[in-house]
Amino acid sequence: MSRRKVTVVGAGNVGATTAQRIVERGIADVVFVDVVDGIPQGKALDILQSAPIIGFDTKIIGTTRYEATKGSDIAVITAGLARKPGMSREDLLSANAKIVKNITSELIKYSPDAIIIVVTNPVDLMTFLCAEVSGFQKNRVFGMGGVLDTARFRTFIAMELNVPIKDINAVVLGGHGDAMVPLPRLSTVSGRPLTEVLNIDKIEAIVKRTRDGGAEIVSLLKTGSAYYAPSAAVMEMVEAVLLDNKKILPCSACLNGEYGIKGLYVGAPVQLGKNGVEKVIEITLTKEERIAFDKSVGMVRDGVEQVMSLIGKK
Repeated sequence: MSRRKVTVVGAGNVGATTAQRIVERGIADVVFVDVVDGIPQGKALDILQSAPIIGFDTKIIGTTRYEATKGSDIAVITAGLARKPGMSREDLLSANAKIVKNITSELIKYSPDAIIIVVTNPVDLMTFLCAEVSGFQKNRVFGMGGVLDTARFRTFIAMELNVPIKDINAVVLGGHGDAMVPLPRLSTVSGRPLTEVLNIDKIEAIVKRTRDGGAEIVSLLKTGSAYYAPSAAVMEMVEAVLLDNKKILPCSACLNGEYGIKGLYVGAPVQLGKNGVEKVIEITLTKEERIAFDKSVGMVRDGVEQVMSLIGKK
């Protein structure tokens, strides 16, 4: 039986760390792709040379050619531009839409049966675009966002309470970024609702820090953005699919009537397995939570029309 194969597109920090985590976990061989010749080859070789020390037998190669990605079980798209000073959200959307459109076209040519995980921002819109361009069934295309947001939420709760991370469960809905909807009511510490453990002011401060989690890291790094936690989030999603473990994780998934939404990619808890998104989990929301969720969905809906025009569809 041949080993599973994962393609990671984009040799920046998120892509490189994702590739490293996957091969170190020993769950798949990795093909690492980037447009800049030498970067994916060099990083892949460096990662491969750590195998005797770390102790993994999975393989990784770097390339600029998509032919090497043929027959991938999963493709992860991390390539894209980061938002720069003076760049509008529309400029970023336009630039990354072209990148993701081209990558998707190449991936589906060589791996028509793959599952695609999108990481490029704005993730909900880039995932929608990828699904449109690929023509894949919607369950085979989904985006990373909620796993990272939930991890940040859990981290900040643990820091505030000084308790083990494993004792904390957290729920986040909606779009990735400013419009995410953390749900303190359904988040727990050793089974106790967060609302019984912390007062409202502290909870609101943690929710705000979670929403600003990426921006906080950008402001500290000055010249880059987060990649350790995002790559760990992608690895967890890849593992859930390859091992078919039916794990419930928050992802940007295409809703088909769930939460009253149809045809939009929005963050929601889903069951991940060998077929990708195998089920969307519906949570009953309070009136306040529903208002916040609808606002988040509205922001995604506003961007979809622009995405459709960028790829020549109306």
